[in-house]
Amino acid sequence: MTDFILILISAALINNFVLQQPIAVDPVLAVSGPPPATRPRIHALGVATLWLMLVSNLVCYLIYRHLLLPLGFGYLSLFVFLPAIVITVGPAVRVLRGVFPDLPLEGMQRLLIGNAGVLGLIVLGTEPDKGLVHTVAVSLGAGLGFWLVLSLFDDLNRRLRLQHIPAAFQGLPIQLISAGLMGLAFLGFSGLVKP
Repeated sequence: MTDFILILISAALINNFVLQQPIAVDPVLAVSGPPPATRPRIHALGVATLWLMLVSNLVCYLIYRHLLLPLGFGYLSLFVFLPAIVITVGPAVRVLRGVFPDLPLEGMQRLLIGNAGVLGLIVLGTEPDKGLVHTVAVSLGAGLGFWLVLSLFDDLNRRLRLQHIPAAFQGLPIQLISAGLMGLAFLGFSGLVKP
């Protein structure tokens, strides 16, 4: 149980998929763009991405370990992972609508399908076979880390809208600078978990 918690904390804070491994930065920048997103919309994207990372990683792990590797087709993993993610998005959103009917999940499927963090998590999780428990812990940690960065980035953008920013830095430049500074701040967690 201790290993599960350490892997979860490590994936959420130390090896964050948005800041330390900039795999999933595109949905963060898309949601926090010029039209201000509402707080429930931010949390809906965080919950949906967490759920999709968990479900699709489990499905792809089982397909890879129990179908592709025994048949000798491990090299076709990307051609299987991409359709598996697209197929799991619809049912994942429907389950979330049933569990959380108040979350605004309309139009969320496009952001979820285009999230490179989901595919990056699956590809990074299949190579070292550390077991199903490790896969679940990394999936939950990556989803929680994505949700945390998404919320922090939204708070930062709300504060930036109230400040006077020079014209050359408005929009994407200040967002990228902010993401870089948040990445540096998250480097402070690097000594949190000792191997």
